[in-house]
Amino acid sequence: MFGLGSKNIGIDLGTANTLVYIEGKGIVLREPSVVAKNTQTNEVIAVGSEAKEMIGRTPGSIRAIRPMKDGVIADYDTTAAMMKYFMEKTIGNSKPFVMVCVPSGVTEVEKRAVIDATKVAGAREAYVIEEPFAAAIGAGLPVMEPTGSMVVDIGGGTTDVATISLGGIVSSRSTRMAGDKFNDAIISYIRQNFNLLVGERTAEAIKIQIGSASVEKSHEIESMNIRGRDLLTGLPKSIDIEAVDVAKAIHEVVEEIIIAIKETLEETSPEIAADVIDHGIVLTGGGALLKHITEVISDSTKVPVFIAQDPLDCVAIGTGESLKNIEVIRKRH
Repeated sequence: MFGLGSKNIGIDLGTANTLVYIEGKGIVLREPSVVAKNTQTNEVIAVGSEAKEMIGRTPGSIRAIRPMKDGVIADYDTTAAMMKYFMEKTIGNSKPFVMVCVPSGVTEVEKRAVIDATKVAGAREAYVIEEPFAAAIGAGLPVMEPTGSMVVDIGGGTTDVATISLGGIVSSRSTRMAGDKFNDAIISYIRQNFNLLVGERTAEAIKIQIGSASVEKSHEIESMNIRGRDLLTGLPKSIDIEAVDVAKAIHEVVEEIIIAIKETLEETSPEIAADVIDHGIVLTGGGALLKHITEVISDSTKVPVFIAQDPLDCVAIGTGESLKNIEVIRKRH
């Protein structure tokens, strides 16, 4: 019943991007978690990449929205419509068993909302898996063995930190200091220091191109030309921004992520802490690609830090891989 033919799917329903994993095929879809709607008729006009292109460029009658905020559903109907679109795009009209990942800190009500939205979108049955656990599976960590592993998943809406052993989460933290907060900090810093208003897409591009977790090491990175609206004249303007400014802008967010990592380590038993020192901390998620983040975390925790292979895909792969144990999961639910 649960063979490859049944098309069980795993969904990494992220604040920034949604990935769909089909059992036996791997990741078949990667799209931004964005929906464009007509504000007058409430009709969905575009989903995913096409909708993301519209952010900040829509007329009054169209609104491009991200229905997920801080890792949880902010707009239930739009999330269900988005999931339905992604599921139909990948598997047509078949009714699959679906595993969806959720941040480790979500409430039962928020979990229920994800399960219900997935069923509305066309799932026969829906289950949830905690994000850091899925990330650890996707990163190839020995989650079922009696050895401690530590994973830090820096996503768009949340950063999930967890130590894992014997198939379960031992200690965990979920903080809303993640990719979106980096973008917000960059927008705010540029507005305050340069009187320039830049949009979310520009902030994202700045973060990817010249963002660094280390203020000291950011001096090695070249500056970047950016465009926005001058707050004094109201006219378009372009300026060069230095990497050190970006590092200063996001410094507080980086510090908050490090605090969450330290708190999780402090709650861990000495045996697991010893395992983590031996094996290191593994980073997953888009935030793992921020320049110098491994060195900064390692310097603060005195523990080796590594980036997982394919950090952007780990959660989706782990969510999909966990479908192999679906019989066990069904008994738990």
